[in-house]
Amino acid sequence: MWVFCCLCVLTARAQNEISTPYSSYGIGVVNRSSNGILDAMGGVSYAMQNPYYINFRNPASYAAFDSLSFIADVAASVYSSHLTQEQLSQRNTYAKPGYIAIGLPVTRHWRTSVGVKPFSDIGYSIVDIEDIDNIGPVEYTYSGKGGLNQLYWGNAFKLCKGLSIGLNVSYMWGSVYSYSNTEFEGDNYFNTYVNDAYHMDGIYLDAGIQYMFDIGEKHRIGLGAVYSNTAYIWAKEKLLVNYYTGTYISTTLYDTIMYQEGKRGSLNIPQSVGAGISYTYANKMTIAADVTWNNWEKFQFMKPSSDTMHNSLTTSLGFQYIPDPLSNKFFKKMAFRVGGKYSTGELILRNKPISEFGVCIGVGVPLTTFNTHSSFNLMFEYGKTGTLANELVLQNYFRFSFCFTLQERWYQRVKLD
Repeated sequence: MWVFCCLCVLTARAQNEISTPYSSYGIGVVNRSSNGILDAMGGVSYAMQNPYYINFRNPASYAAFDSLSFIADVAASVYSSHLTQEQLSQRNTYAKPGYIAIGLPVTRHWRTSVGVKPFSDIGYSIVDIEDIDNIGPVEYTYSGKGGLNQLYWGNAFKLCKGLSIGLNVSYMWGSVYSYSNTEFEGDNYFNTYVNDAYHMDGIYLDAGIQYMFDIGEKHRIGLGAVYSNTAYIWAKEKLLVNYYTGTYISTTLYDTIMYQEGKRGSLNIPQSVGAGISYTYANKMTIAADVTWNNWEKFQFMKPSSDTMHNSLTTSLGFQYIPDPLSNKFFKKMAFRVGGKYSTGELILRNKPISEFGVCIGVGVPLTTFNTHSSFNLMFEYGKTGTLANELVLQNYFRFSFCFTLQERWYQRVKLD
Protein backbone atom coordinates (compact mmCIF):
# COMPACT_ATOMS: atom_id res chain seq x y z
CA MET A 1 0.00 0.00 0.00
CA TRP A 2 1.25 3.49 -0.70
CA VAL A 3 -0.21 6.82 0.35
CA PHE A 4 -1.11 8.98 -2.61
CA CYS A 5 -2.27 11.95 -0.57
CA CYS A 6 -3.01 12.73 3.05
CA LEU A 7 -3.86 16.40 2.87
CA CYS A 8 -6.87 18.43 3.86
CA VAL A 9 -9.25 20.59 1.92
CA LEU A 10 -11.32 23.41 3.29
CA THR A 11 -14.33 22.04 5.10
CA ALA A 12 -17.00 24.52 6.09
CA ARG A 13 -19.76 24.25 8.64
CA ALA A 14 -22.03 26.79 10.25
CA GLN A 15 -19.90 27.20 13.37
CA ASN A 16 -16.36 27.14 11.99
CA GLU A 17 -13.91 25.96 9.35
CA ILE A 18 -10.80 23.85 9.84
CA SER A 19 -8.37 21.88 7.72
CA THR A 20 -6.11 19.22 9.29
CA PRO A 21 -5.92 15.42 8.93
CA TYR A 22 -5.32 15.03 12.66
CA SER A 23 -8.89 16.15 13.34
CA SER A 24 -10.08 12.73 12.10
CA TYR A 25 -9.21 11.19 15.48
CA GLY A 26 -11.11 11.41 18.75
CA ILE A 27 -13.45 14.40 18.81
CA GLY A 28 -11.21 16.44 16.51
CA VAL A 29 -8.83 19.24 17.38
CA VAL A 30 -9.56 20.30 20.96
CA ASN A 31 -9.73 24.04 21.52
CA ARG A 32 -7.04 24.93 24.09
CA SER A 33 -7.40 28.69 23.67
CA SER A 34 -7.85 31.17 26.49
CA ASN A 35 -9.32 34.60 25.80
CA GLY A 36 -7.77 36.85 23.17
CA ILE A 37 -5.57 38.62 25.73
CA LEU A 38 -4.16 35.52 27.43
CA ASP A 39 -3.66 33.67 24.13
CA ALA A 40 -0.96 36.21 23.28
CA MET A 41 0.79 35.09 26.48
CA GLY A 42 0.92 31.46 25.40
CA GLY A 43 -2.53 30.67 26.78
CA VAL A 44 -1.63 31.03 30.47
CA SER A 45 -4.80 31.37 32.52
CA TYR A 46 -5.01 29.36 35.74
CA ALA A 47 -3.41 32.00 37.99
CA MET A 48 -4.57 35.05 36.02
CA GLN A 49 -7.40 37.36 37.03
CA ASN A 50 -8.28 40.91 36.07
CA PRO A 51 -11.31 43.17 36.58
CA TYR A 52 -11.38 44.09 32.89
CA TYR A 53 -11.36 40.79 30.96
CA ILE A 54 -13.06 37.38 31.19
CA ASN A 55 -10.81 34.40 31.91
CA PHE A 56 -13.18 31.46 31.34
CA ARG A 57 -10.36 28.88 31.66
CA ASN A 58 -10.49 29.33 35.45
CA PRO A 59 -13.98 30.25 36.70
CA ALA A 60 -12.55 31.43 40.05
CA SER A 61 -11.11 34.44 38.17
CA TYR A 62 -14.57 35.95 37.73
CA ALA A 63 -14.32 37.09 41.37
CA ALA A 64 -12.08 39.93 40.19
CA PHE A 65 -14.88 41.63 38.22
CA ASP A 66 -15.51 45.18 39.34
CA SER A 67 -18.67 45.57 41.44
CA LEU A 68 -19.93 48.40 39.21
CA SER A 69 -18.97 47.11 35.77
CA PHE A 70 -20.27 44.99 32.91
CA ILE A 71 -17.74 43.24 30.62
CA ALA A 72 -18.30 41.95 27.08
CA ASP A 73 -15.67 40.07 25.06
CA VAL A 74 -15.75 38.76 21.49
CA ALA A 75 -12.97 37.22 19.37
CA ALA A 76 -12.22 35.67 15.97
CA SER A 77 -9.17 34.21 14.18
CA VAL A 78 -7.75 33.68 10.69
CA TYR A 79 -5.48 30.68 10.05
CA SER A 80 -2.99 30.00 7.28
CA SER A 81 -1.97 26.34 7.24
CA HIS A 82 0.81 24.61 5.30
CA LEU A 83 0.58 20.79 5.17
CA THR A 84 3.52 18.70 3.95
CA GLN A 85 4.13 14.99 3.46
CA GLU A 86 7.28 13.80 1.70
CA GLN A 87 7.11 15.53 -1.72
CA LEU A 88 3.52 16.75 -1.32
CA SER A 89 2.32 20.03 0.12
CA GLN A 90 -0.85 22.07 0.36
CA ARG A 91 -1.77 25.50 1.71
CA ASN A 92 -5.12 26.49 3.17
CA THR A 93 -6.55 29.65 4.67
CA TYR A 94 -9.67 29.66 6.78
CA ALA A 95 -11.41 31.81 9.38
CA LYS A 96 -12.90 30.73 12.69
CA PRO A 97 -15.18 32.50 15.14
CA GLY A 98 -13.54 32.50 18.55
CA TYR A 99 -15.97 33.12 21.39
CA ILE A 100 -18.44 35.59 22.80
CA ALA A 101 -18.76 36.11 26.55
CA ILE A 102 -20.11 38.53 29.12
CA GLY A 103 -19.32 39.00 32.81
CA LEU A 104 -21.02 40.98 35.56
CA PRO A 105 -21.39 41.24 39.35
CA VAL A 106 -24.36 39.76 41.18
CA THR A 107 -23.69 40.51 44.83
CA ARG A 108 -20.74 41.73 46.87
CA HIS A 109 -19.11 38.29 46.89
CA TRP A 110 -20.68 36.70 43.79
CA ARG A 111 -19.75 37.22 40.14
CA THR A 112 -21.07 35.46 37.05
CA SER A 113 -20.21 34.95 33.36
CA VAL A 114 -21.98 33.46 30.33
CA GLY A 115 -20.45 32.63 26.96
CA VAL A 116 -20.31 30.44 23.86
CA LYS A 117 -17.13 28.97 22.39
CA PRO A 118 -16.01 25.99 20.29
CA PHE A 119 -14.81 22.92 22.20
CA SER A 120 -13.47 20.89 19.25
CA ASP A 121 -13.32 21.11 15.44
CA ILE A 122 -13.24 18.49 12.69
CA GLY A 123 -12.34 19.07 9.04
CA TYR A 124 -10.29 16.75 6.82
CA SER A 125 -10.11 14.94 3.47
CA ILE A 126 -7.76 11.98 2.99
CA VAL A 127 -7.13 9.87 -0.15
CA ASP A 128 -5.35 6.50 -0.01
CA ILE A 129 -4.66 4.28 -3.04
CA GLU A 130 -3.84 0.58 -2.76
CA ASP A 131 -2.79 -1.66 -5.66
CA ILE A 132 -4.37 -5.10 -5.07
CA ASP A 133 -3.27 -8.17 -7.04
CA ASN A 134 -5.80 -9.38 -9.66
CA ILE A 135 -8.01 -6.35 -8.94
CA GLY A 136 -5.92 -3.27 -9.66
CA PRO A 137 -5.83 0.10 -7.92
CA VAL A 138 -8.46 0.77 -5.27
CA GLU A 139 -9.04 4.32 -4.07
CA TYR A 140 -10.18 4.97 -0.50
CA THR A 141 -11.44 8.47 0.33
CA TYR A 142 -12.13 9.63 3.88
CA SER A 143 -13.53 13.01 4.86
CA GLY A 144 -15.25 14.58 7.83
CA LYS A 145 -16.58 17.77 9.36
CA GLY A 146 -18.30 19.02 12.50
CA GLY A 147 -17.30 19.36 16.12
CA LEU A 148 -18.55 20.25 19.58
CA ASN A 149 -19.68 23.63 20.90
CA GLN A 150 -19.84 24.80 24.49
CA LEU A 151 -22.35 27.13 26.14
CA TYR A 152 -21.11 27.85 29.66
CA TRP A 153 -22.51 29.56 32.72
CA GLY A 154 -19.87 30.31 35.33
CA ASN A 155 -20.05 31.59 38.87
CA ALA A 156 -17.30 32.70 41.26
CA PHE A 157 -17.43 33.41 44.98
CA LYS A 158 -15.01 35.34 47.17
CA LEU A 159 -14.34 33.31 50.30
CA CYS A 160 -11.93 35.73 51.96
CA LYS A 161 -9.30 38.26 50.95
CA GLY A 162 -7.49 36.94 47.88
CA LEU A 163 -9.19 33.53 47.88
CA SER A 164 -11.95 32.64 45.40
CA ILE A 165 -13.57 29.52 43.95
CA GLY A 166 -15.62 29.07 40.79
CA LEU A 167 -17.61 26.61 38.73
CA ASN A 168 -18.47 26.49 35.03
CA VAL A 169 -21.54 24.46 34.07
CA SER A 170 -21.50 23.87 30.30
CA TYR A 171 -24.01 22.53 27.85
CA MET A 172 -22.17 20.69 25.07
CA TRP A 173 -23.71 20.02 21.70
CA GLY A 174 -22.68 19.31 18.14
CA SER A 175 -22.52 16.85 15.27
CA VAL A 176 -19.73 14.81 13.73
CA TYR A 177 -20.00 13.67 10.11
CA SER A 178 -17.64 11.15 8.54
CA TYR A 179 -17.78 9.95 4.93
CA SER A 180 -15.86 7.21 3.17
CA ASN A 181 -15.76 5.92 -0.41
CA THR A 182 -14.19 2.77 -1.83
CA GLU A 183 -13.84 2.90 -5.63
CA PHE A 184 -12.47 0.28 -8.06
CA GLU A 185 -11.32 0.78 -11.62
CA GLY A 186 -13.54 -0.67 -14.30
CA ASP A 187 -17.18 -1.67 -14.38
CA ASN A 188 -16.89 -5.14 -12.87
CA TYR A 189 -17.13 -3.98 -9.24
CA PHE A 190 -19.61 -2.11 -7.12
CA ASN A 191 -18.23 0.85 -5.22
CA THR A 192 -19.21 1.66 -1.63
CA TYR A 193 -20.23 4.90 0.04
CA VAL A 194 -20.61 5.21 3.85
CA ASN A 195 -22.17 8.21 5.61
CA ASP A 196 -21.80 8.00 9.40
CA ALA A 197 -23.21 10.85 11.49
CA TYR A 198 -23.29 11.39 15.26
CA HIS A 199 -25.40 13.97 17.06
CA MET A 200 -24.36 14.75 20.63
CA ASP A 201 -25.31 16.79 23.68
CA GLY A 202 -24.61 16.71 27.40
CA ILE A 203 -23.29 18.51 30.47
CA TYR A 204 -19.66 19.34 31.28
CA LEU A 205 -18.29 20.74 34.55
CA ASP A 206 -15.02 22.42 35.46
CA ALA A 207 -14.13 23.99 38.80
CA GLY A 208 -11.33 26.34 39.79
CA ILE A 209 -9.65 27.99 42.72
CA GLN A 210 -7.35 31.02 42.95
CA TYR A 211 -5.37 32.66 45.72
CA MET A 212 -3.84 36.09 45.13
CA PHE A 213 -1.63 37.80 47.70
CA ASP A 214 0.64 40.85 47.87
CA ILE A 215 4.25 41.04 48.99
CA GLY A 216 4.91 44.66 49.87
CA GLU A 217 3.26 47.35 47.77
CA LYS A 218 4.43 46.35 44.29
CA HIS A 219 4.67 42.58 44.19
CA ARG A 220 1.68 40.28 43.66
CA ILE A 221 1.67 36.49 43.48
CA GLY A 222 -1.15 34.42 42.02
CA LEU A 223 -1.79 30.69 42.44
CA GLY A 224 -4.51 28.80 40.62
CA ALA A 225 -5.79 25.32 39.83
CA VAL A 226 -8.59 23.87 37.70
CA TYR A 227 -10.23 20.45 37.60
CA SER A 228 -12.52 19.26 34.79
CA ASN A 229 -14.56 16.14 35.46
CA THR A 230 -15.10 13.18 33.14
CA ALA A 231 -18.06 14.19 30.98
CA TYR A 232 -20.52 11.65 29.59
CA ILE A 233 -22.05 13.20 26.48
CA TRP A 234 -25.05 11.47 24.95
CA ALA A 235 -24.63 10.46 21.31
CA LYS A 236 -26.98 9.15 18.64
CA GLU A 237 -25.76 7.57 15.40
CA LYS A 238 -27.23 7.66 11.90
CA LEU A 239 -25.56 5.29 9.43
CA LEU A 240 -26.12 4.97 5.68
CA VAL A 241 -24.24 2.54 3.37
CA ASN A 242 -24.77 2.51 -0.41
CA TYR A 243 -23.49 0.53 -3.38
CA TYR A 244 -22.99 2.48 -6.59
CA THR A 245 -21.32 2.31 -9.99
CA GLY A 246 -19.17 4.93 -11.67
CA THR A 247 -17.28 7.58 -9.74
CA TYR A 248 -18.81 9.28 -6.74
CA ILE A 249 -19.01 12.66 -8.50
CA SER A 250 -21.14 11.03 -11.24
CA THR A 251 -22.77 8.20 -9.33
CA THR A 252 -25.27 5.69 -10.63
CA LEU A 253 -26.88 4.51 -7.39
CA TYR A 254 -27.37 0.78 -7.27
CA ASP A 255 -28.67 -0.10 -3.82
CA THR A 256 -28.88 0.93 -0.18
CA ILE A 257 -27.45 -1.96 1.78
CA MET A 258 -27.77 -0.47 5.27
CA TYR A 259 -29.71 2.31 6.92
CA GLN A 260 -29.59 2.56 10.68
CA GLU A 261 -30.91 5.41 12.78
CA GLY A 262 -31.28 5.85 16.52
CA LYS A 263 -28.39 3.80 17.87
CA ARG A 264 -27.45 5.41 21.17
CA GLY A 265 -24.20 5.55 23.09
CA SER A 266 -21.96 8.04 24.83
CA LEU A 267 -18.91 10.19 24.29
CA ASN A 268 -16.63 10.23 27.32
CA ILE A 269 -14.47 13.33 27.56
CA PRO A 270 -11.77 12.46 30.12
CA GLN A 271 -10.85 14.45 33.19
CA SER A 272 -8.10 17.04 33.25
CA VAL A 273 -6.13 18.87 35.95
CA GLY A 274 -4.26 22.15 35.58
CA ALA A 275 -2.26 24.48 37.81
CA GLY A 276 -0.51 27.81 37.36
CA ILE A 277 1.44 30.58 39.00
CA SER A 278 1.76 34.29 38.17
CA TYR A 279 3.86 37.23 39.34
CA THR A 280 2.99 40.89 38.80
CA TYR A 281 5.20 43.88 39.53
CA ALA A 282 3.56 47.27 40.10
CA ASN A 283 0.71 46.34 37.73
CA LYS A 284 3.19 46.87 34.88
CA MET A 285 4.94 43.55 34.34
CA THR A 286 3.35 40.10 34.57
CA ILE A 287 4.90 36.67 34.03
CA ALA A 288 2.89 33.45 34.34
CA ALA A 289 3.24 29.72 33.75
CA ASP A 290 0.70 26.87 33.46
CA VAL A 291 0.77 23.08 33.22
CA THR A 292 -2.20 20.84 32.25
CA TRP A 293 -2.64 17.06 32.34
CA ASN A 294 -5.39 15.33 30.32
CA ASN A 295 -6.37 11.70 30.87
CA TRP A 296 -6.99 10.90 27.18
CA GLU A 297 -6.33 7.18 27.67
CA LYS A 298 -9.85 7.01 29.12
CA PHE A 299 -11.44 8.56 26.03
CA GLN A 300 -14.39 6.63 24.56
CA PHE A 301 -16.73 7.37 21.69
CA MET A 302 -19.60 4.86 21.32
CA LYS A 303 -17.06 2.07 21.93
CA PRO A 304 -13.81 1.49 23.84
CA SER A 305 -11.08 3.88 22.72
CA SER A 306 -8.34 2.76 20.36
CA ASP A 307 -4.65 2.75 21.20
CA THR A 308 -4.11 6.01 19.26
CA MET A 309 -5.03 8.08 22.35
CA HIS A 310 -2.66 8.68 25.25
CA ASN A 311 -2.42 11.06 28.19
CA SER A 312 -1.16 14.52 27.29
CA LEU A 313 0.79 17.23 29.08
CA THR A 314 0.61 20.90 28.05
CA THR A 315 2.81 23.71 29.35
CA SER A 316 2.52 27.47 28.75
CA LEU A 317 4.64 30.50 29.60
CA GLY A 318 3.66 34.14 29.09
CA PHE A 319 4.82 37.70 29.68
CA GLN A 320 3.05 41.09 29.57
CA TYR A 321 4.38 44.63 29.94
CA ILE A 322 2.41 47.89 30.24
CA PRO A 323 4.65 51.01 30.51
CA ASP A 324 2.27 52.94 32.76
CA PRO A 325 -1.26 51.59 33.41
CA LEU A 326 -2.32 54.85 35.14
CA SER A 327 -1.04 57.20 32.46
CA ASN A 328 -3.32 59.38 30.34
CA LYS A 329 -1.01 58.94 27.36
CA PHE A 330 -2.13 56.43 24.74
CA PHE A 331 1.17 54.63 24.08
CA LYS A 332 2.06 54.27 27.75
CA LYS A 333 -1.20 52.39 28.35
CA MET A 334 -0.62 49.90 25.54
CA ALA A 335 0.04 46.28 26.57
CA PHE A 336 2.81 44.23 24.95
CA ARG A 337 2.63 40.44 25.22
CA VAL A 338 4.71 37.40 24.29
CA GLY A 339 4.31 33.70 25.08
CA GLY A 340 4.93 30.10 24.13
CA LYS A 341 3.29 26.71 24.61
CA TYR A 342 4.07 23.05 24.09
CA SER A 343 1.81 19.98 24.18
CA THR A 344 2.78 16.32 23.95
CA GLY A 345 -0.57 15.82 22.19
CA GLU A 346 -3.14 13.11 22.75
CA LEU A 347 -2.42 11.11 19.57
CA ILE A 348 0.17 8.43 18.84
CA LEU A 349 0.21 7.43 15.16
CA ARG A 350 2.68 4.92 13.69
CA ASN A 351 4.55 4.97 17.02
CA LYS A 352 5.04 8.74 16.82
CA PRO A 353 3.43 11.23 19.23
CA ILE A 354 1.65 14.08 17.46
CA SER A 355 3.02 16.95 19.52
CA GLU A 356 2.38 20.67 19.08
CA PHE A 357 4.22 23.85 19.94
CA GLY A 358 3.58 27.51 19.31
CA VAL A 359 5.01 30.97 19.95
CA CYS A 360 3.00 34.18 19.92
CA ILE A 361 3.20 37.93 20.31
CA GLY A 362 0.43 40.44 20.83
CA VAL A 363 -0.51 43.99 21.65
CA GLY A 364 -3.42 45.52 23.52
CA VAL A 365 -4.67 48.90 22.32
CA PRO A 366 -6.72 50.98 24.80
CA LEU A 367 -10.03 52.27 23.47
CA THR A 368 -10.40 55.60 25.22
CA THR A 369 -13.51 56.36 23.15
CA PHE A 370 -15.42 54.05 25.50
CA ASN A 371 -13.47 54.29 28.77
CA THR A 372 -9.99 53.72 30.13
CA HIS A 373 -10.41 49.94 30.49
CA SER A 374 -11.84 48.82 27.14
CA SER A 375 -9.33 47.49 24.62
CA PHE A 376 -8.76 46.04 21.17
CA ASN A 377 -6.26 43.16 21.26
CA LEU A 378 -4.26 41.64 18.40
CA MET A 379 -2.23 38.43 18.41
CA PHE A 380 0.05 36.66 15.93
CA GLU A 381 0.98 33.01 16.48
CA TYR A 382 3.24 30.55 14.68
CA GLY A 383 2.81 26.85 15.47
CA LYS A 384 3.73 23.38 14.34
CA THR A 385 1.87 20.06 14.70
CA GLY A 386 2.89 16.55 13.68
CA THR A 387 5.99 15.17 12.00
CA LEU A 388 7.31 14.00 8.64
CA ALA A 389 8.56 10.73 10.13
CA ASN A 390 6.85 7.44 9.17
CA GLU A 391 4.94 9.07 6.28
CA LEU A 392 2.95 11.32 8.61
CA VAL A 393 1.92 14.92 7.96
CA LEU A 394 3.66 18.03 9.28
CA GLN A 395 1.43 21.06 9.72
CA ASN A 396 2.88 24.57 10.06
CA TYR A 397 0.33 27.27 10.75
CA PHE A 398 0.07 31.00 11.25
CA ARG A 399 -2.77 32.41 13.28
CA PHE A 400 -3.91 36.01 13.42
CA SER A 401 -6.59 36.75 16.00
CA PHE A 402 -8.27 39.78 17.45
CA CYS A 403 -10.61 40.38 20.34
CA PHE A 404 -12.64 43.35 21.46
CA THR A 405 -13.11 43.78 25.22
CA LEU A 406 -15.66 46.32 26.39
CA GLN A 407 -15.92 47.40 30.03
CA GLU A 408 -18.99 49.47 30.84
CA ARG A 409 -19.82 51.16 34.14
CA TRP A 410 -23.22 50.14 35.52
CA TYR A 411 -25.23 50.61 38.70
CA GLN A 412 -24.34 54.30 39.03
CA ARG A 413 -26.73 57.20 39.12
CA VAL A 414 -25.72 60.34 37.29
CA LYS A 415 -25.62 63.38 39.56
CA LEU A 416 -26.70 66.71 38.11
CA ASP A 417 -25.58 70.01 39.59
